[in-house]
Amino acid sequence: MCCADDDVERGAGASAETAGGDIRPLLAMIVAAPRTAVILIDGPSGAGKSTLADRLIAAWPTDAAPQLVRLDDVYPGWGGLVAGAEQMRSGVLAARAAGQPAGWRRWDWASRAPAEWHTVDAERPVIIEGCGAFIGDAARFADITVWVGAEDTVRKDRALARDAGGFDAHWDEWQRQWAEYEAREQPRERALLVCEAGRPCCVTPAALLPH
Repeated sequence: MCCADDDVERGAGASAETAGGDIRPLLAMIVAAPRTAVILIDGPSGAGKSTLADRLIAAWPTDAAPQLVRLDDVYPGWGGLVAGAEQMRSGVLAARAAGQPAGWRRWDWASRAPAEWHTVDAERPVIIEGCGAFIGDAARFADITVWVGAEDTVRKDRALARDAGGFDAHWDEWQRQWAEYEAREQPRERALLVCEAGRPCCVTPAALLPH
């Protein structure tokens, strides 16, 4: 598996650490990708996906203004990991690839109901980050797929601190959904770049193959 074996080839900037470290290898991938690139960032809750996405927006290396979609804004409640990820896969990724209008509906967590519709511009790059971003065949619609991981205890501490108590009662429920998704789909294996907390980011064998 990527990053586990010494003989896995690493890209430029292989000393990069996870979301808080050097993102130049990922920026180089973006420069080499189409101008309207689709970047998917997957990984468990609290691993650093949102932080990485924010840093990419701030350091975007081309003149095409990127769009950022967070799956946290799409999941229909605490039991909606798969439903939210599937909405993004079909309504944004598949629709965009087919030349159809692409978009997603925000979930209002306060009222626990669907809210306004958001359109995704097919002429601009898009970053989609969140648990389940690689669901089904989502990765085939992406130009770059990034996995962000961290130890379970680190993730939990981060996630609970970030939501100021709002996540506490739902952590176990969310983790069950995540564990089922991960066991069923093995999403880490679909990443072109893997960033694990405390370890260098590395390019996966899949990224070394011609596309």
